[in-house]
Amino acid sequence: MVNPETAPQKVEALDTLMEKAEVQGYLTTGDILEVFPWDGEDDERLMELFGLLHRQGVEIVIEEDTDAEPDLTKLESSGLDLNPSILETSFLPSLENISADDSVGLYLKEMSRVPLLSLEEEVSLAQRIERAKQAKARLTKLSVKGSLRLRQELEGIIQDGVLAREHLIKANTRLVVSVAKKYIGRGVAFLDLIQEGNLGLMKAVSKFEYQRGFRFSTYATWWIRQTITRSIADQSRTIRIPVHMTDRLRIMYKAAHKLEQSFGRPPTQDELCLEIGVCHDKLRWMIEVARIPVSLESPVGDEDDTELGMFVEDTITPSPSQTTYDNMLRERVEQVLSTLSPREARILRLRFGLENGHPYTLEEVGHKFGLTRERIRQIEGKALRRLRHPFRARLLREYL
Repeated sequence: MVNPETAPQKVEALDTLMEKAEVQGYLTTGDILEVFPWDGEDDERLMELFGLLHRQGVEIVIEEDTDAEPDLTKLESSGLDLNPSILETSFLPSLENISADDSVGLYLKEMSRVPLLSLEEEVSLAQRIERAKQAKARLTKLSVKGSLRLRQELEGIIQDGVLAREHLIKANTRLVVSVAKKYIGRGVAFLDLIQEGNLGLMKAVSKFEYQRGFRFSTYATWWIRQTITRSIADQSRTIRIPVHMTDRLRIMYKAAHKLEQSFGRPPTQDELCLEIGVCHDKLRWMIEVARIPVSLESPVGDEDDTELGMFVEDTITPSPSQTTYDNMLRERVEQVLSTLSPREARILRLRFGLENGHPYTLEEVGHKFGLTRERIRQIEGKALRRLRHPFRARLLREYL
């Protein structure tokens, strides 16, 4: 993917787009993304590019997202009984007989009541919204003693702008569904995808500049996709993956799907590394990140009384045999220490951390007994020699 930074690079990239437009008669959003990547924030550059292409007479087509990711959740996992026919852009005639339990169908039927807008209608609504913004700014600066008639006039313009904004949003909700349906099965419910897409649509309405000369639907698609992909990155996984990492995984999925179609088999790691241009360590890390966490409480098999956690070894909690062994060793050590004098036994417990797991230094033990380090060392040495006596050593020999 090219990322033009300097002026000559931008001119060369634009010439590449114009040549491709002359050959195929149009440009898709994917063609533009390939040459001018967009990070979702620099919309000013995006709007300038679309305006320039529009003035050159280039038709821009919203590209269908047909890239498939392997092992994606099936449509049924979304919990919705969807009829794919009602998700097409020409679904209006098929919305008459919809069940009251079909929330998606009811939503589509409700939004289909607002007809699609022509370019002239979009411009008219955008102008009303802009006038409302200007009126709101004037009303804010208007003094309390200002003209009552002017205030009422400005409030009327603001209210008209609110209605225009609602109209522009409702007339483009079908665009949200058209984009959202391509992301079904990626960990977020379809209605939630629509909700997130609507947030992007509202943001596009607030940032749209009709003076640029291109259709609102073309600009809004970018914001809709941005909010949907971010919601998938934030909500689809138990452990969140950053958006830039999600984009890298999509590139990996796309390359794997392409190679599998070409070879008729899953690609090897070497082939995949060569295709996406990363090293083996990077690819293995991406594959590891792509794994989806599974709950230990997930049921296994047809019966609900068996959980996955029952088959996973617990390497942290000691086994019953190890616990029994440790308890027997602790009792045997206490038995051996009881044959020493109380002071010797206490010094050994402190020095080897038998009381609280914390071994004390000679100086720390000396402070507790009011003795010097050297004296504590002598008592410790004497106690250890007594423990080596065959009578005491045989009690611990079997644990060595």
